[in-house]
Amino acid sequence: MQEVVVLSEAGDALRASITCEIDHHTARAIRDLIDKRLFLVRPKILELDFSAVRFMDSSGVGLIIGRSSLCESLGAHVRVRGLSGLLMKLVRLSGVDKIKNVSIQ
Repeated sequence: MQEVVVLSEAGDALRASITCEIDHHTARAIRDLIDKRLFLVRPKILELDFSAVRFMDSSGVGLIIGRSSLCESLGAHVRVRGLSGLLMKLVRLSGVDKIKNVSIQ
């Protein structure tokens, strides 16, 4: 299977660079990889990088919301970056930008 997410660490941050489209087929693999590393590293910031994502459906929104909930329980903040205009619109319409421990850049 093609690599779906590249994980890297810098200081107190864990960066997850998502490298594929996000739908119900890929969201589970992405979530599992990120969650395993979150529990191992316990970063202060989880940065979700969507720069390489050209398509996502509501599964992508669920991915962000789920990581937000998990990070909140771990005392971490979620930073979302690299959203295209269309993905940004989807995220804003869903209200993700209103979640207290999520920032969109």
